[in-house]
Amino acid sequence: MTATRLLHMAATAVVAATLAMGGAMAGWNESGGEQEEALTLKPDLENGLEVYEVCAACHMPEGWGMEDGTFPQLAGQHKNVLIKQLADIRALNRDNPTMYPFALPKSIGGAQAIADVAAYIAKLPMNPQPGVGPGTDLALGEKLYKENCVRCHAENGEGIDEKYYPRIQGQHYKYLVRQFEWIRDGKRRNANPDMVKQIQGFSDKDMQAVMDYVSRLKPPDKILAPVGWENPDFD
Repeated sequence: MTATRLLHMAATAVVAATLAMGGAMAGWNESGGEQEEALTLKPDLENGLEVYEVCAACHMPEGWGMEDGTFPQLAGQHKNVLIKQLADIRALNRDNPTMYPFALPKSIGGAQAIADVAAYIAKLPMNPQPGVGPGTDLALGEKLYKENCVRCHAENGEGIDEKYYPRIQGQHYKYLVRQFEWIRDGKRRNANPDMVKQIQGFSDKDMQAVMDYVSRLKPPDKILAPVGWENPDFD
């Protein structure tokens, strides 16, 4: 059995034990801990690259993830959002047994490493050709998005960094659907409770339509990579 597999099994056991004891369920965005510390630190992009080398095995050197939705695109995501999500995974407020062992301080470092890698990822240009949905019900998707999602994720899916609302434009369709479903069905413990309430009544058809629409929202040209771009930091 490989060391990676052993780490994965151990992390799964830790998450299961935490849930069995009532979980480490903090509020959606309570202050304190590594998140608050990392937000105050000046990032070191050189160290951020070194830390990201651990992440690149799954999220790819460009930070573009996988079109099949296994791993999300991280490139171009807001720094505060990245810090929050990484801190939540480390604190077991968000369940991610696959990522957990690679996100631990012994693997990447402490709060400074969180600040460094978040800043590095945030500056990576985004994939100009993310995975999109089937395009069969975009009118419904647009209607649902404008009625339910704009307040937090903004008109074009750009999110709001200072409020920890993620950029969802340019994200892979299959990843968007999986996360939406988990949030709707109560499987993502660090989800914003306002979003949980907002989307509780969405059918699977609604979910697929709105995420299909979102997957086609284009980030600004200034943060998009050229087609075929490769991260020169990994040459």
